Amino acid sequence: MAQPTNTLDSYDVRGIREDLKDIIYDISPEETPFYTKSAKAKATNTLHEWQTDALRSSADNAHIEGGDTAPEARAVTTRLGNYSQIFKNAVAIPGTDDGLNKAGRAREMAYQVLKIAKEQKLDIEKALFANQARSAGSSVAPRRLAGVPAWLTTNTVFQSGNGGADPTGDGTNARTDDGTPTAFDQTKFDAVMQAIWLAGGKPDTVYLSAFQMNKALTFTGNNNQRSNVTAADEKVIKHMSVYVTPWGTVEFMATRENRSRDVFIMQDDMWGVGVLRATRNTELAKTGDSEKRQVITELTLICKNEKSSGGIFDSTVV
Repeated sequence: MAQPTNTLDSYDVRGIREDLKDIIYDISPEETPFYTKSAKAKATNTLHEWQTDALRSSADNAHIEGGDTAPEARAVTTRLGNYSQIFKNAVAIPGTDDGLNKAGRAREMAYQVLKIAKEQKLDIEKALFANQARSAGSSVAPRRLAGVPAWLTTNTVFQSGNGGADPTGDGTNARTDDGTPTAFDQTKFDAVMQAIWLAGGKPDTVYLSAFQMNKALTFTGNNNQRSNVTAADEKVIKHMSVYVTPWGTVEFMATRENRSRDVFIMQDDMWGVGVLRATRNTELAKTGDSEKRQVITELTLICKNEKSSGGIFDSTVV
């Protein structure tokens, strides 16, 4: 039915107030499972160091009655270290902001600093998983921590046909990543679990991308027998959170910040984060009509003993 003549409708009326909800919706992922689970330790130098050791291999040990005892050669400990990396972000807000009435937040500075803190945690998680060697840095280059792939060398599976190679295992070099990718599968996973067990490790968490998690969902067990739900439950379950093997029981944890080509099988208590400067929010010098603040964190990754964990590398991602 047509609108009556001379109707003053909402399209003509001036001064209608805006209808803007006083909330901001953000579903950006902010989980950092590896960083969160890693025990935090106090670092007191930009090079944080620790030591590892290992028992010798078992041997035939039988001696003649009454014979002399001679000392045997003993292996020394291995000294390792990683450099702290500075994570820093800043924001500047003009003084005009103090007089504005905004929806969803009272002060822009407080809102932005909170966002920065969350974003920086994601940067830290990404660095911990990064295939980068440690670097002492200089007056023109930043220090960098060695990420997980630069430490794992004992219990690994990767495609070496085209030159892919393990690092030396002390954080001084990264993995060689030019191997032709092959699919992540249960056979590779079980092989690494067995290797970790033989080395003495007790892995408990598997960190992997969403793509590789879907591969893990195809793993079979108990002769391919899985528990079923009844029709009355009206739900379908396709999920695997815990995987039990003769070599240990691990939890699968999907992560967003690790490289999709890498699958990490980790003993969490054998990894840590050395914190030189805990995350802090500080005000920067005022140079004009604006407020400046920075969020800064300085830390490094601690690999207490790489034999406790393992990895599957050069995995296809499509």
